[in-house]
Amino acid sequence: MATIIAPSILSADFANLADELKKVEDAGAEYIHIDVMDGTFVPEITIGAGVVKSLRKVSNLFFDVHLMVEHPETQIKSFADAGADLITFHVEAAKHSHRILQQIHELGCKAGVALNPGTSLSMAEELVEDADLILIMTVNPGYAGQKFIESQLGKIHMLYHMIDEMETECDIQVDGGINPETSVLVREAGANILVAGSAIFGAADIAQAIKDIRGKEILHHHHDEDEE
Repeated sequence: MATIIAPSILSADFANLADELKKVEDAGAEYIHIDVMDGTFVPEITIGAGVVKSLRKVSNLFFDVHLMVEHPETQIKSFADAGADLITFHVEAAKHSHRILQQIHELGCKAGVALNPGTSLSMAEELVEDADLILIMTVNPGYAGQKFIESQLGKIHMLYHMIDEMETECDIQVDGGINPETSVLVREAGANILVAGSAIFGAADIAQAIKDIRGKEILHHHHDEDEE
């Protein structure tokens, strides 16, 4: 599975967002990771659906909207209408995760579930078959530029095997402290969509930074191959 790179809007220049999106698209990024924070679920406040709607008019990137908000079910429609391609919400903020996945799909978007570093993988187990993506946070969400939490590598690896054993299609996204070094670790563990902020937007050569984070393809052995 080829690695998809999703630069995080959190590290972009907010005064020039249209240019910043064009810059990462031209540099080879497939997704833009749109960090939506409400100041309650996480300490900071970022951008709302209105900004996403404006950006949709000027960008062909895949809009990967990450809702770090309380009561995500109240926000899904606004972001779907604004042009999100994928909407990811946090299990910690949701009372009825399964219903929210259905709600996102009914609105024509892909649906993702996010887990904070302190949240057990078992919180996502019942959702894997209905989700298009599981996002493993490798920092505690809320601020850009934090250090990668290594203990999450085991969680990514367990999730990879869980998806494999269920024989379902589900992407594994990782967000937090991703750079060319940590990229190798998370891709070896099984992640295929990598969110990176400062490592991309802060680079002198953005195309090279994306290439370095994408790295060389890693081949994984699936359990069915081992049985032969």
